[in-house]
Formats: sequence, structure tokens, C-alpha cells
Amino acid sequence: MWRKISQIPGAMIHFISEQIKTLKNDERGLSGVVVAILLILVAVLAIVLIWGFLSGWLQELWEQITGRAGAIS
Repeated sequence: MWRKISQIPGAMIHFISEQIKTLKNDERGLSGVVVAILLILVAVLAIVLIWGFLSGWLQELWEQITGRAGAIS
């Protein structure tokens, strides 16, 4: 599972770079630029959301670990 989570940023960078390459060859005009900006915005918001959930979960896990260690000694 951790391996898949660690592969997410690389996959997103690859996806965005492919979208930018497609955008360069696209001749539809401004609508393509708007779509690319919205895709980047959604990707950034998804990363922030996932980071928020993971940091909260890691903080809770750390508190459980340190709380149990204090009870043992």
C-alpha cells in the first residue's frame, strides 16, 4: 500500500506533463488552457486533502505510540 501511495506524485507529474504536451499541440484555443488549469487545480487540491488526512492519521498514531510507551515505563 505504501508503495502505491509513494507512486502517486510521480503518476500525477507524468499525467500533468502529458496534458501539457497535448495542450501545446491543441488548436482549440482558450478552452484547452482552461481545462488544463482546472486539472492542475483539482490535482493540487487532491494532494492537499490527502496530506491533511494522512497528517491527522499519523499524528493520532504517534500519540498512541508515545502514550503506550509512557505507560510501560
